[in-house]
Amino acid sequence: MDRRTFLKLTSVGAAGAAMPFGSSVEAATPSGTTLYNGIRLADPWPPRHRTFASTPVTPPYLVDPPAVIPIDLGRQLFVDDFLIEETTLTRTFHRAEYFHGNPILRPTTAWEKFDEGAVRTKTRSNPAAMVFSDGVFFDPKDRVFKMWYMGGYGQHTCYATSHDGIDWNKPVLDVEAGTNIVWSGLRDSSTVWLDQETSDPRQRYKMSIYNGSEARALLYVSADGIHWGDIVAKTGPMGDRTTFFYNPFRKLWVFSLRDLIDDKIRARRYVETADFVAGCHWAKDEPVRWVAADAKDPKRADYGYDPELYNLDCTPYESLVLGLFTMFRGERDDREKPNDICVGYSRDGFHWTRPDRQAFIPVSERVGDWNWANVQSAGGGCLVVGDQLHFYVSGRSGVPGTNAPGVCATGLATLRRDGFASMGHAVDADGVRRLDKPAGLLTTRPVRFSGRRLFVNADAEGGELRVEILDREGRVVAPFTAAACAPIRGNRTAVGVDWSGGRDLSALAGTAVRFRFHLTKGRLYAFWVSATDSGASGGYVAAGGPAFSGPTDTVGIGRP
Repeated sequence: MDRRTFLKLTSVGAAGAAMPFGSSVEAATPSGTTLYNGIRLADPWPPRHRTFASTPVTPPYLVDPPAVIPIDLGRQLFVDDFLIEETTLTRTFHRAEYFHGNPILRPTTAWEKFDEGAVRTKTRSNPAAMVFSDGVFFDPKDRVFKMWYMGGYGQHTCYATSHDGIDWNKPVLDVEAGTNIVWSGLRDSSTVWLDQETSDPRQRYKMSIYNGSEARALLYVSADGIHWGDIVAKTGPMGDRTTFFYNPFRKLWVFSLRDLIDDKIRARRYVETADFVAGCHWAKDEPVRWVAADAKDPKRADYGYDPELYNLDCTPYESLVLGLFTMFRGERDDREKPNDICVGYSRDGFHWTRPDRQAFIPVSERVGDWNWANVQSAGGGCLVVGDQLHFYVSGRSGVPGTNAPGVCATGLATLRRDGFASMGHAVDADGVRRLDKPAGLLTTRPVRFSGRRLFVNADAEGGELRVEILDREGRVVAPFTAAACAPIRGNRTAVGVDWSGGRDLSALAGTAVRFRFHLTKGRLYAFWVSATDSGASGGYVAAGGPAFSGPTDTVGIGRP
């Protein structure tokens, strides 16, 4: 079979007889469960949609939010209106920026430069050292960044390490002597996940590799992410760009399955299971419809093609699930498909808010760039490195005048920590932010916490931020008034809030209060109430980072 046939082979349900459906899938989380953030799951769960929505659907928790929102878990981000009761501020969405030294991983070895399909079809070779989902994590046990990637186009899974996330080493391993190959054979997309919550050290790493001949994924587990042993399970039927992730908020695994609408339009189906191995045996058409592109997704002007959802990688970040939506914008014979990455947010792990449909991590429009042809996300989503988030992505240089991938490499894009969206003053018609504007206000819905110290992520350079606390009826709670609040100035991703009457909020713990933020010239990204003076949020840190010893922020970076 040729390369295109291999990579596009089958959609959900194309395989033969289905395996029995694992009972652990249906029993993952009972319907009606109330989540950590006060959201109550619908009955039945997950929802059984009859079709994929052609227009944006507002998540139920935004239509009818909890009367009181618990905020003990993680930083609270303003990516939607879930936390906001009223405001005079305006939301701005921000995009990741490419690292100046990209790509950070290139095909350099003989096995990365080898293209079996090109040899067989006598066509141009496409060297590859790219994450095709695969995975990038920081391992707190070994204190090192780890990357799994496609080495050789459609070929092996390889392994690399780094001490800073920028300079990567390809170690010589014993799986395939003299190489950094950890899994050998023809492959399409893959996912690797570092499971920090397993009680079995032999299953600390989990991997799926799509098997085109069966239209299923092969599942593996490993103690070290290098030696994978035998197949532990084969999934139910799926399409070729299927991935998975762990949802720690509900302690279950989620398979993001490629589907086709009307046998031609890419979309996603959903399976959740408490057991990675036992819960993978779904039957044809049993996974529920999840999400697809809709009428709000813009077309490329030069292609004029209705976008489709090519892939969806997800990760837990602080108090929500972050979704990296790889969007298919069309395909032509003179350029490899210019996929790009958009971003979405979920507070229940199933419904999505995608308010900004512009590319969060775009393709380059300059011929010859490493990412001119195609950009896609990595398994694990992102890492927290100091005050930044690191997003690792694949990029294909393409071959102008053809639809060949060209050289396939891995690059890095960065974003301010929590920096997906900010609340600030609207820009005037002339593009200037006026210094004489009165303070903008943002009042949260009633929230409840058990911590004792309020922290914010804010850029108040040239202005200031003050906070006051209101009771459920809207009365200011002394001594936590705006006048008594020490003004926050400067630009910091974590800073504690103080009042002249003190900083300890323990007396308010367990009661419903509102926070009212007064902002002059600046941006507010997030807030949270920490149990410590260091500002540890207790939230999930996606694929980890050097500051953390586990999957959550128990360290903090704030100053007492």
